[in-house]
Amino acid sequence: MLSIRGLTKAYGDLEVLRGLDLDVRPGEICGLLGRNGAGKTTLVSIVSGLCAADGGSVRIDGLDAFRDMRRIRNRLGVAPQDLGIYPTLSVHANLEFFGGLNGVRGGELRRRIAEVAIELSLQDLLSRRAGTLSGGQKRRLHTALALLHTSSLLFLDEPTVGADVVTRGELLEAVKRRAAEGCAVVYATHHLAEIEEMTASVAILEGGVILERGDLDSVVAKYGRSMAELEFAGEAPFLDGWQHDGAFVRLVAPDPARAVAAAIASLDGAAARLRNVRIVPANLQTAYLAVTGHAPDATGMDTEGVDAVA
Repeated sequence: MLSIRGLTKAYGDLEVLRGLDLDVRPGEICGLLGRNGAGKTTLVSIVSGLCAADGGSVRIDGLDAFRDMRRIRNRLGVAPQDLGIYPTLSVHANLEFFGGLNGVRGGELRRRIAEVAIELSLQDLLSRRAGTLSGGQKRRLHTALALLHTSSLLFLDEPTVGADVVTRGELLEAVKRRAAEGCAVVYATHHLAEIEEMTASVAILEGGVILERGDLDSVVAKYGRSMAELEFAGEAPFLDGWQHDGAFVRLVAPDPARAVAAAIASLDGAAARLRNVRIVPANLQTAYLAVTGHAPDATGMDTEGVDAVA
């Protein structure tokens, strides 16, 4: 459904995409993983026709995305990271307007609005002005705009940013339903627990290229290791053999608990600044760290599925 070859993009001297290759099949959820600045949003913008590539090719359902975007547009659903709703219009008017832009009209549009409103718990908000919604409600509406028409390829860029727990769950369920219906989904995020929850395939984007591509189990089996993580107030102290990342130090080890005990014993005065200790089992988070050399974002590892030991 999606085939990308040798995609390049630079902004002046900054190379954002450097010969990126990616294939996504119908019915597949592809978790596009990477920190801010890895190139995820640029990739989404190019595929959706919002930004021109410098080189390479993109084919969607066999069509050239650079030459046939008009024919492709009604096969493509896109929810960029930044909210794209009209705050002065009602929720219903937003859905009606964007549905019309995607060629959905009449009774079909009314049916799709009713369905997506129920799917994302918007049915009681349809008459509300979009600008008065909460952050989670706005995120649900934003995603609903991309789900209105029956697309063959769905691009979601950080869809749960700022979303509450209920909204997050509804969005993930909506994504899984679309994939079950045969839609190819590219889900760009740095929240790795969401990829594990959806059992998505994995594409790790770093420095403008895909470093690793495969199904979730194979990536974790190949790279996942148990790991210890210490978090400090302020800059982490130097610990021999540990990887430093701002306030965090991390160590992949066969016996991370023993490594933590030895590290704490060596902290001396820095022990007073120790804020948290985690033992992370082999999972997608530790596999990501092994592939890229750093955590998904600058704030440390996701905490879901992590056992605190101190």
